[in-house]
Amino acid sequence: MWLFTIFLAIPLIEIALFIVVGGAIGLWPTLAIVLGTAVLGSFLVRQQGARALAELQGSLRSLNDPAAPLAEGAMILLAGALLLTPGFFTDTLGFCLLVPGLRKALFSWLRQNVKVSTFTSQGFEARSSNGPGRAADDNVIEGDYEEVTAPRRPGQPPSGWTRH
Repeated sequence: MWLFTIFLAIPLIEIALFIVVGGAIGLWPTLAIVLGTAVLGSFLVRQQGARALAELQGSLRSLNDPAAPLAEGAMILLAGALLLTPGFFTDTLGFCLLVPGLRKALFSWLRQNVKVSTFTSQGFEARSSNGPGRAADDNVIEGDYEEVTAPRRPGQPPSGWTRH
């Protein structure tokens, strides 16, 4: 029900703001402001998105928790969507999400108030097949393989990927 309320309230707020701002400054300045915020917002989203991607890659490379860089990236993506949506209210929300301090505060609030009840990962199972009393070797990856050779036509040259 709250999602329906949001989808109903935001367009009504935008229409009201367009009427008020358009009545105060005129049609063309209002349209120029909306287009200008979209251009400025796309520039800022691209710049901060590249920085967030670099932080995420660094976090993954150093095996740190990627939750904060992922949340930053998601908030920047949401900011971009809000800034490309025409309107003053959505532009204000989008620009607020581009402020790093506000993003960190929002992430901190979300981290405290959102609880994950279960988490599963399909296709990956972490288990040790070493048996009791045997140490795990971090350099060994267990797996099965099957050698596949493609049938070759007579006179066909090698692919270049293998030695024959």
